[in-house]
Amino acid sequence: MYNRILVPVDLTEMSTCETVLEDAAYLAAAANAELHFLTVVPTFSMSIVGSFFPEEYEKKALAAAKKSMSDFITGHPKARKAKGHVAHGTIYDEIMKAANRLDCDLIVMASHRPELKDYLLGPNAARVVRHAAQSVFVVRAG
Repeated sequence: MYNRILVPVDLTEMSTCETVLEDAAYLAAAANAELHFLTVVPTFSMSIVGSFFPEEYEKKALAAAKKSMSDFITGHPKARKAKGHVAHGTIYDEIMKAANRLDCDLIVMASHRPELKDYLLGPNAARVVRHAAQSVFVVRAG
């Protein structure tokens, strides 16, 4: 059914990661699919914002994200066979790029409890659902 499953995670929200990991691991086991976890370090959308951060900040942030991803995978028995990836850019865009690059056929992602303005999904999940070429399984978290 599925061969490769991409699971975008926000490693600063561990309870959400735990929730989505449970569902993703279940689906991967049922389909005998590979799991790929992805975390995205966002870019500064305006250069003026970036000027307030110290030099090399993005390099340090990427290195910290790689370490956090490694710790996440090794710290969870259901994720130990998974591959971890770190991207840098706009969150929803990087999710779709990774899904295409890794030839994933399913994206399993969390969506926070919506605010009134979000209606049903968070903004990143909503964009991925609308624009991804893959099927998207949304796990309600929080």
